Amino acid sequence: MCGIAGLILSSGAAPPDPSMLSKLIGALHHRGPDGSGHAMMGRVALLHNRLAIIDLVTGDQPFFTGPATLVANGEVYNYRELRDSLPGVNFATNSDCEPPLHLWLRDGADYAKHLRGMYGIAIHERVRRTVTLSRDPFGIKPLYIATIDSGLAFASEPQALLEAGLAKRQVRPAAVEELLQLQFTTGADTIFEGIQRVLPGETITCSDGHILERRQINPVPAAPPEDIDEDTAMRRLDEALMESVDLHQRSDVPYGMFLSGGIDSATLITLMARLNEQPVLAFTAGFDAPGATDERDQAAAIARAVGARHEAIEVSEKMVWQHLPEIVAAMDDPTMDYAIIPSWFLARRARQDVKVVLTGEGGDEIFGGYKRYRQATLPWWRGGRTMWADGSFDKVPVLRTQPTSWRDGMAAAEIRAAEGGRSALGAAQALDMTDWLPHDLLLKLDRCMMAHAVEGRTPFLDPGVMAAAFRLPDAMKLRRGMGKWILRKWLEKNQPAAQPFAPKSGFTVPVGAWIKAQGTRLGPLVAAQPGIAEIAHPDKVEALFRDIRRWRHGFACWKLLFYALWHRRHILALPPSGDVWETLSTQ
Repeated sequence: MCGIAGLILSSGAAPPDPSMLSKLIGALHHRGPDGSGHAMMGRVALLHNRLAIIDLVTGDQPFFTGPATLVANGEVYNYRELRDSLPGVNFATNSDCEPPLHLWLRDGADYAKHLRGMYGIAIHERVRRTVTLSRDPFGIKPLYIATIDSGLAFASEPQALLEAGLAKRQVRPAAVEELLQLQFTTGADTIFEGIQRVLPGETITCSDGHILERRQINPVPAAPPEDIDEDTAMRRLDEALMESVDLHQRSDVPYGMFLSGGIDSATLITLMARLNEQPVLAFTAGFDAPGATDERDQAAAIARAVGARHEAIEVSEKMVWQHLPEIVAAMDDPTMDYAIIPSWFLARRARQDVKVVLTGEGGDEIFGGYKRYRQATLPWWRGGRTMWADGSFDKVPVLRTQPTSWRDGMAAAEIRAAEGGRSALGAAQALDMTDWLPHDLLLKLDRCMMAHAVEGRTPFLDPGVMAAAFRLPDAMKLRRGMGKWILRKWLEKNQPAAQPFAPKSGFTVPVGAWIKAQGTRLGPLVAAQPGIAEIAHPDKVEALFRDIRRWRHGFACWKLLFYALWHRRHILALPPSGDVWETLSTQ
C-alpha cells in the first residue's frame, strides 16, 4: 500500500517544478511512511511513497524495465502466479508490483486483465511517450486525475492535487447536492471542480498532456442467474472463499482482521483460523452510548470459538468530539457515512500490532445482504421501493435551495445495472457496486486505514468469489426475508457459534444521540461556518440542532456537522485545530 502521484505535461510546457512536486508527494506521506522515490523523464514525473508490505528489502519504487517505469499503490495478490506465467523474464525484485510492469510490456493496456488485487498503477513508456493509468475493477484503491493548464496530473488522493496547487479548492454545486442527499457522490466527477476519479476497472492511456484512450473492466457479470443446486453452490463457494482469503493473507508483515458480530467478518475469521497455525488477531469496536448496538460480546464469542486473540475498543462520545476534525479531514473525497468513526479508531488501534487488516466489505453487495435489495425485488403494491429514491433533506427544510437533480447520477447507473439479463436482485446489486461500494464503503476504508498507515484488504471483492457467488439463483441470496442465505448456510455448517440465522439488529453509530445531547452548543457553531451559510439558512440549522425529534433530524445534523468540518479543511484549507469545539470556533 502506498501513495502515488505524477505529472503528464504537454510538449510545449515547462519542466515540472521541483517545489510543486515536493508538495504533491509530501501530501501523501501518511499513505507511505516507509520510503519514497521518483522518476523524472522529460515532462513526465512519477512519484511514490511506500508502505512496505511485501518484499521489504528490494521492493522500493519506481520499477524500471527497458523503456518502461512503474509506480503502484496496492497489492497484486496473484504475483507469484504471474511470475510463473512470464518465462524468461529476469525479475529484479520479489515485489508483487513488478509483474504488472512486465505484463504491460507484453500486452499493453490489456495487462490489467491478468491482475488479481487492488491497485492504482501508473506506467510510463519512454519510446512511445505514453503514460498508462489503471485502477482495480472493484475500485478498492483510489486514483484521481486532473486537467491542468500544462497537461494532466494524477494522485492517490484529491487533497494532494489541492495542496500542490494543481486544482482549485472549489466545489461543484451538483456534487454537494448528491453528497447531502445520498452521503456520497456518484460517477467520475468528484466534488472538486476539475478533479475526476479514474473509475473502477479503468485503464487510461495518456500522452503529451492528453487522454488518448479509455477502456474498462467490469467485475460484475452481465448475465441472468445460473441453474445450480445448493450442494454444488456450497462446494464452489467454499473453494472460492478459501482461495481468496489465502491470497489476501500474502504478506511479509503481521496481519489481523476487523471482527463485528455479523456474517461477513465471522466468515473471514473462520477461514483465517483454518489457514493459520497461530491465533488470528481480531479487532472489534463498541460504543458507550446507552441503547447503542454493541457487537463486542457476539464478536468475542466468535473469536473464542475459533481460538482467536480478540482486542475490543470502546469508542466514547468524548473520543469522537476530540478526534472528529481529524477523521473528517481524512475524507478528502467525502463520504458522510458515520462508520468512518469506528473505522478510524479501529485502524489507530490495529496499527499498534499489525500493518495489514482483512475486512468484510463487499459481502452484502455480492451475496445480497441489504434490506433494500428485498424491497427492490417486490412490486410497488407489495411494498417495493426504488433504491436510493429518498434524500436526507427531503423532509428537513433547512437548505437554501431544495435539491432537484441530485439523483441524476444514480438514475444513469440504474440503466446500466439493468443490462445483460440480470434479475431485479442482480440489477440492484450491480447498482450498488457501481457507486455505493467504491465511493462510500471502500473510500471510507481506504482513507481511515491509510490515515494510520494500515493496509485494508477485502477478500470478498475478488474475481473468484464474484464468479462463484454473484450469479447464484436469487433464492440462494434472498429467502424467508433474509439476505445472504447461502453464506448463512455456509457459516451454519462451518461456524455455528456465529448464529448466522439469529435476528440481527444491524450496525449503527450513535451519532444522533451524541449530537442531540450537544445540539444547543453545536448548532450555532455549525450554522456560523462559511460552508454551511452557502447551502443552508443558519437560523433553521440552529433550530434543527436544538430540536432533534426523529432519526432523520439527527442524521441531517450529522451531515451538516460533517460538511462544516470538511469545508473548513478542504475548501478553506484550515487544518483541524483541536477538538470539534475548538476547530469550529477558530476563524
